[in-house]
Amino acid sequence: MSPENFLLFALSPESRKFLVSRSTPVALPLRKVLYVANETPTHAYFPTSGLASIVTSMVDGATAEVNFVGREGVVGAFHLLGPAEVPTNCFVQMEGAALKISIVDLKMAFEESEEIRQRILENVQEQALTVAQIAACNRLHESQERLARWLLMAQDCTQSDVLNITQEFLAEMLGSRRTTVTVVAGALQRSGYIEYRRGHIKILDRKRLETAACDCYRVIKHLYDSLYKDVAGAALRNGALRNGAH
Repeated sequence: MSPENFLLFALSPESRKFLVSRSTPVALPLRKVLYVANETPTHAYFPTSGLASIVTSMVDGATAEVNFVGREGVVGAFHLLGPAEVPTNCFVQMEGAALKISIVDLKMAFEESEEIRQRILENVQEQALTVAQIAACNRLHESQERLARWLLMAQDCTQSDVLNITQEFLAEMLGSRRTTVTVVAGALQRSGYIEYRRGHIKILDRKRLETAACDCYRVIKHLYDSLYKDVAGAALRNGALRNGAH
């Protein structure tokens, strides 16, 4: 399976070549900060593997994940839309790789190319609608349902059955204590859905895990699947970005 960024692959060869030619392949090590709240980043990132977590922080230091970006999107898209300060932080939650581009170059492409602008706006819309669904999910659903939903979403983005994720972050994601994570993950493990060790989760039975998730997963998956429709499968089959094809 070749790593690709689906947003780039969805572009015409000319637009893709323009952005890729101005990008640099980089590693995304665990916990690397991609942007910080209320500051304009110098670069944006098109992930080709791994997972970037978008987190809201409160004045008392409490944090909660509100969304994440994988190879379906671009980190830094909200900074292209206008002058408003973006109040979230973004850092690498699962290590991977990306194409790194100057925010100045991406903004220029966003303003001058209708096609690039339209694709990025589609991605931003999907992110915004996902955030709205997650907000309702965090208020209305139990921890076990939310954990199952998050694991399925993460697998969709990474296309991996193995998720290297810390207990501390799972607690942030659930808005719960670490002891709650231990209890909830343990229950999913006893049911045979996952194998859980500290910092390591393997999805054993995806279909049964879907039955444990709340309805929010199906809503979010529909948004994810409809974003580029058949583009993801074509990207994985052809390996266009990895091989430099355009």
